[in-house]
Amino acid sequence: MPELIKISTFQCDITPPIGHPLCAGWYPDVSAIGDSLSANGIIIQSENKTIVICTLDWAELSNYEHLRWRQALAEATGTTADQVAVHCTHCHDSPWPDQEAQELLNKYNNPDIILTGTWADDVRKETAEAAQAAMTDLKPCSHVSTGQEKVLDIASNRRVMENGKLKGVRWTYCPNEEIRHAPEGLIDPFLKTVSFWNDDEKLVSLHYYATHPTAYDGTGIVTPEFVGLARNKVSEEENVPHIYFTGCAGNITAGKYNDGNDESRVWFTNEIYRAMKTSETFADKQKLDTIDWHLENIHLPARVDANGSDARERMDYDALLDVLKSDADSRTKSRAALILTYKERCDTLPIPVTTLQLNKDIFILHLPGEAFMEYQHFAYGENPSAFTCVASYGDLGPGYICMKESFDEGGYEPSDAFCAAESETILKEAITKVMRNV
Repeated sequence: MPELIKISTFQCDITPPIGHPLCAGWYPDVSAIGDSLSANGIIIQSENKTIVICTLDWAELSNYEHLRWRQALAEATGTTADQVAVHCTHCHDSPWPDQEAQELLNKYNNPDIILTGTWADDVRKETAEAAQAAMTDLKPCSHVSTGQEKVLDIASNRRVMENGKLKGVRWTYCPNEEIRHAPEGLIDPFLKTVSFWNDDEKLVSLHYYATHPTAYDGTGIVTPEFVGLARNKVSEEENVPHIYFTGCAGNITAGKYNDGNDESRVWFTNEIYRAMKTSETFADKQKLDTIDWHLENIHLPARVDANGSDARERMDYDALLDVLKSDADSRTKSRAALILTYKERCDTLPIPVTTLQLNKDIFILHLPGEAFMEYQHFAYGENPSAFTCVASYGDLGPGYICMKESFDEGGYEPSDAFCAAESETILKEAITKVMRNV
């Protein structure tokens, strides 16, 4: 028998105040608000479960801070934290809260690098209140639709390889013409959309696309970037909530196509907007009869392999503490505190890998960290007949989740992978379980 399924959505402003740190102190503090940031969520309720999926216009959310968000939303909606997924879009000029990492910095007289004041706690509570209010506005959901559209000239693989080694990196903006004009490499060119309906009334649309959503960064000007701007535009036009999730973009940027100017951001915004609209034009719509939630808790071991003289290479516990005591810059100290926080929690606080299954053939996979694009394609292969969407940037405690061979290939991402090379096997095993429901 079909289940009685209801849907509601919630939104909350999570824009940081002027002067607040951005991206855990890796970029300049807030100097201006270009566009507001928001938390956007969906509540899906069946006869025996309540599921909450939320995305934040933030760079990252890690470790116990991620758990607190899941717990707050669970309490607000009468469910459990295991049935809540929280993700970040990963726009760079935005916050990266991690209270435990900031407390560790405070211990060594390094205040206000990652967080300042109570703002992060306040907006978490306000978002939970918005979710609680949404529970009084649950609407019947009779149908679900799926669609996709190819996105042109945005995503490219950041890691340009030659003979098994890294030749160059395509950052947000790539000034090296040879590296910039190298082939796109492994990407997923499609923006995928899942929409929920009450007969002919659209209730909400969820969009998934994989790229670092940055046209430029390090400006101090807060913005949800081109993905958030496109989402806002289509939401306002349709007067229907649209929610955007970033896929496995750990090694994906717009660097091949980005001139680093305002025109690029306008182009990227318009192209994501077009893909969002077109993905629904020829969508397949079906009765929504059942929802299922599959969970696999994992532990990704912390790295211990890099202990060079350079502060960016240090993974040893005592060496990282020495960084906090030193006169290193704020970014280096922040990184050390975040790694130490992950080391202290990785064996005891599990990382959730989940799927929302709609009927038999629609899967939405939720992954942690800055997962590489290879994991997205691996997920597709685990259930080839399904329509699968992937959201990465869940619990960002482990940092980049590279492939095992990435550490030998070199490059930026392995230097900021806080979890070890064997994480590839662990994460793939979890993906297999939740995609195959085994």
